[in-house]
Amino acid sequence: MKEGVVKKGQDIGVGRGIEPNPVGSKYAGIEVKESDLRDGRYMSIRYSAMFRYRWDTGIAVGRFLEGLRDGRIVGSRCNVCKRILVPPRVFCELDFAQIDDWVYVYDTGRVNTYSISYIDKQARRMSSPVIVAVVELDGASQGMGIMHLLGEVRPEDVYVGMRVKAVWRSREERKGAITDIVYFKPL
Repeated sequence: MKEGVVKKGQDIGVGRGIEPNPVGSKYAGIEVKESDLRDGRYMSIRYSAMFRYRWDTGIAVGRFLEGLRDGRIVGSRCNVCKRILVPPRVFCELDFAQIDDWVYVYDTGRVNTYSISYIDKQARRMSSPVIVAVVELDGASQGMGIMHLLGEVRPEDVYVGMRVKAVWRSREERKGAITDIVYFKPL
């Protein structure tokens, strides 16, 4: 919401803003005091705008989400350095080559790093922890993976290098979102 001050009876016109004029301009603004508003010398205008928009996932993320809906994990392969990138990208950040080669990787991998949290999204203490991990997927290049939840494992049993496998939602429940993978469980 934006607020501006206009002199009573002043026509602000269609498409004309109510921003103050730059200092030193021939139309420099004047200071408006709280008492001026209270005494009715000026009026306050409030307005808000509704914007309609669409969000495009782009080529790489769109392909990735489409793959998830089908129960597959999509990566991209750089034809210069031959790395397989997950999540996929449309260009390689190492050699700036355009990528248009799509590959499927496995839904298994290993834990690269993890965090055990007893705090939820609203910063409230939880009795059971959430375990979040970066999973390097089999078939992807080293260091390539996705961050996701771990499940069916106790916090004290998680370790870097632990082998895991994706647990998928049923085909009917999938929407083309990262949550189509419910979590990764130990192999």
